[in-house]
Amino acid sequence: MSDDRPAWARRIAAERAARDWSQRDAVRALRAHAKEELPADDSLIRQWKRWETGQLPNEFYRPLIARVFGTVTHALFPAPARRDGSKEILAASGMETLEIVSRLNRSDVDGATLDALRITTDRLCSEYPFMPSEQLLIEGRQWLRRVVELHSKSLTLSQHREVLALSGWLALLVGCVEYDTGDRHAAESTRRAALSLATEADHAEIAGWAHEMRAWFALTTGDYRGVIAAAQAGTDVAAHQGVAVQLAAQEAKAWARLGDRRRVEVALDRGRNLLEGMPHPENLDNHFVVDPAKFDFYAMDCYRLVGEDKVARTLAEEVLRAGTDFDGTERSPMRNAEARVTLGVTAAREGDLDQALIMGERALEGERQSVPSLIMTSRELAAEMRNRYAAEPAAQDYLAHLRELGQGVPGFLPQ
Repeated sequence: MSDDRPAWARRIAAERAARDWSQRDAVRALRAHAKEELPADDSLIRQWKRWETGQLPNEFYRPLIARVFGTVTHALFPAPARRDGSKEILAASGMETLEIVSRLNRSDVDGATLDALRITTDRLCSEYPFMPSEQLLIEGRQWLRRVVELHSKSLTLSQHREVLALSGWLALLVGCVEYDTGDRHAAESTRRAALSLATEADHAEIAGWAHEMRAWFALTTGDYRGVIAAAQAGTDVAAHQGVAVQLAAQEAKAWARLGDRRRVEVALDRGRNLLEGMPHPENLDNHFVVDPAKFDFYAMDCYRLVGEDKVARTLAEEVLRAGTDFDGTERSPMRNAEARVTLGVTAAREGDLDQALIMGERALEGERQSVPSLIMTSRELAAEMRNRYAAEPAAQDYLAHLRELGQGVPGFLPQ
């Protein structure tokens, strides 16, 4: 079969192979997930063969195929995405950064200034995946201070709510980067500030993300019941927002680590159904927008933990494909790092130490890292190394590298 097939066609074939299904098995699964009557099996098998060779399914079959493989339509069949950059601020508002700052120093604030601030905030949140942590932390804190200072200006009621919301988004961003760099206490203080701003602005989505951050913090420190409590609290205030998808994913990850396979599937199904019913986001780069492709990332983590190695490996390869540009530039370095850990874990379980070490070391190489999350997942690879290859010097070198990465991050060192 030709390698120049579309990515979705290659993935359909890989997902089927990961489950050891024949094409007839895949058609049976398709029928099981359908609510409507489908054509006869022989006809569907012919269609399935065409799909795997690259003929795009119609709009009826796309969501059905996604359900068969436990993902969402826009993850399997991506829509074109736009990418924001600093040039868009000038194009959309007519202002460069210095002019925005100058306007903020005036006694009043007009709509154009708020528009420019909104675009600036979106740009910063969109640079989260790849901008160096130190640089993003400096810029994020600078803009947060500038926006917070607007609270003392003469604002209309609607402007006041807008300023509160912008402050909340920036506080969420700063808190995430603080946690990425291992500053847990600062991150928790900033998260609480974001939640307070959300409450004052009556902004359900920002409140939901503040609870999602609490779930993330709890997950990486091993407080799995705390993850579930935070996910429920976030869902209570933001049940119909995009963040509810990520809250369901965090809950699924916690249940996976608690060993409850049934509840993993229940949480993933809830997130999947929520995401499938939402419009496709305009800006997939924004950290606080749930990218449909990220659902594969959530599921990858869960299936690795419950021992579904073939499915986890297939999803990891898809995460890497989706997170890498044609020229090799990584669009999602933090997701890619965790995908490589997954490939390392599955290789270790299959007895391939060399491949496990290659993937494990590559995961630790990136400049843009979320240290707590990376060490949490790398710990699983470390456990496989200790259990299977304790006498191997190369495995010991990897464990030493992991300990070195965790220095200065209390609570995150591998056991």
